[in-house]
Amino acid sequence: MKRILLDTHVLLWWLIDSPKLGVTAREAIAAADNVVYVSAASIWEIAIKKSLGKLRAPDNFDHILEQEGFEELPVSVYHAEQAGGLPAHHRDPFDRMLIAQAQAEGLLLLSQDKQISAYGIRTANPLV
Repeated sequence: MKRILLDTHVLLWWLIDSPKLGVTAREAIAAADNVVYVSAASIWEIAIKKSLGKLRAPDNFDHILEQEGFEELPVSVYHAEQAGGLPAHHRDPFDRMLIAQAQAEGLLLLSQDKQISAYGIRTANPLV
């Protein structure tokens, strides 16, 4: 069993069945014995980009996550403190939160963002 945290772009690719998402990543997300998490930070990022007109995405993520069998990962005070204390390898606050959550919860972060590897967390490339 793997415990996987989806980066925001990976979540969106999954939902639209994007060909960018590789076979190995698809199999890992779909595997019944894996637990797949979506961070509240990703939903926040999506909502902000939608409100700015930079992204088209659904509104009902509570229902979508439940339907997909994904687990919600709330942002805790501990996660916030961890994210704030990370070295500045990455400037994006949403990615920094995902990094902190992956570290704190021992999750594999599924992301194509190469800057994330500087934090020494377990990652997997979703293009594979």
